[in-house]
Amino acid sequence: PPPARPGGRPAQTMGVPGLSPLSLLLALSLLSLLSPGGSAGSSCPPHCVCASNLLSCSQANLSLVPSPLPRFASVLDLSHNNVSRLRGDWTAARLPQLHTLLLSHNGLAFVSTEAFAPVPRLRHLDLSNNRLRSLEENLFSDLGELEVLLLYNNEIASVDRTAFENLGRLRKLYLGRNRIARFPLELLREGSRLPQLALLDLSANRLRGVPAGELQALPAWLRDRLYLHDNPLGCDCSLFQLLARGRRRRLSAVLDFQEELRCVLPGSPPASVGILELAGRQPLNCSEAREAVLEAHLGDSVTLGCDSRWQGGSRHWVTPAGDRVPGDGNATATLLANGSLELRALRAEDAGTYACWVAGPLLNETLYVELLVHNFTLHGPHDTLNTAYTTLVGCILSVVLVLIYLYLTPCRCCCCRAAEKAPAPRDDSINSSVLSTTPNHDGGHGEPRPAPGGGSGQNGRFKGGGSPPPAAPQGPKLQRKVSDPDSVSSVFSDTPIVV
Repeated sequence: PPPARPGGRPAQTMGVPGLSPLSLLLALSLLSLLSPGGSAGSSCPPHCVCASNLLSCSQANLSLVPSPLPRFASVLDLSHNNVSRLRGDWTAARLPQLHTLLLSHNGLAFVSTEAFAPVPRLRHLDLSNNRLRSLEENLFSDLGELEVLLLYNNEIASVDRTAFENLGRLRKLYLGRNRIARFPLELLREGSRLPQLALLDLSANRLRGVPAGELQALPAWLRDRLYLHDNPLGCDCSLFQLLARGRRRRLSAVLDFQEELRCVLPGSPPASVGILELAGRQPLNCSEAREAVLEAHLGDSVTLGCDSRWQGGSRHWVTPAGDRVPGDGNATATLLANGSLELRALRAEDAGTYACWVAGPLLNETLYVELLVHNFTLHGPHDTLNTAYTTLVGCILSVVLVLIYLYLTPCRCCCCRAAEKAPAPRDDSINSSVLSTTPNHDGGHGEPRPAPGGGSGQNGRFKGGGSPPPAAPQGPKLQRKVSDPDSVSSVFSDTPIVV
């Protein structure tokens, strides 16, 4: 029969990442036909098929791992065999390049805590569809680079809280279809044990309850990919609101398994109902929660409103850290008379989702407030200018200054004009010899030559064409000309500009 995939539904056997099991099997079968005895070379162990750095020893009726294994192996498939025990000496030498190890469908019942020391670079480990009964202390602590761990469809009943020690890069953990009655969720709440975990499958186990309040405080990337279906969970309004929130956000962990998300109502006999059907159902009277978002800054004091439809009834708040107000003596949080929560001197760790629980006469209600704490202080509305506004003003001022600099000609001081004398003509002036497009010597027939008095236009070009204009009259009042924006002399003038 086909193995069960994580989540409780049939799927194909896990294989090499990027290759389907069928493609891998066909490729290795072809190599086995080309090389006598099923060996692709002298370094390939017996009963295995080798292709480059891929080793397939699947379905070979092996009770022990073949030896010796080539040190350059990166993928080792030992699935569908009879390897019931994995000791610390299962390989004679270290395999420093091995990143994928497949051991599913082996009847594996024992794994030594030293079994993974020879493969420290392992990133993908498949131990699914075996007979493991417990995860011992520091079982995977040698796999510091492990990213995907498949343990579904075993007989695991106990999980030591140190079993996943040192798995700082683990992203996906599949524990579905086991016998787990309690999973150490404190590993997730602390955030230091599995900081990159993004998927946790606990489906089809024996969980009777989960701390929904603590799950609400988990990071969003993990809270949205937590699979809890097919467990005998006790019906609870906090659990209903957790899953109802996931349904509103259209999370696959809720939408894909709505029929399997069931709980047990107290009574005689106990009744199993859909968790998402608890809204308004007696005796719990659960209702969907409402959400709000509030933004603040470090050091601010804010008030989170609990705008419930019920005026009376008891109410309390639960902080993102799981503390209850009133009740846990939080020094920075105070419950006001109207049911609001006052937070003083905000810190970065105060950000998160706050829940207001209201017990009404006929119906319970929960309101969530998402608090965003920006990591800078804001002293007052007039202390700083808006960044976008100051940027716009700076751009406008820069454009104005550039236009003034380009289009206004230099103007000397009025008191010095009487003493000015017309500059003597120079053949090596910057306008006529360096930057002029017309040479100042006889270069051929029919070429215009600038007048000795320098009456040419800027850059040596005559304005209007034809003959050069007459020289400007000399006197205390000189005629002011408009600067040519293409003139190099106007841009690089060393005469100060007077506006």
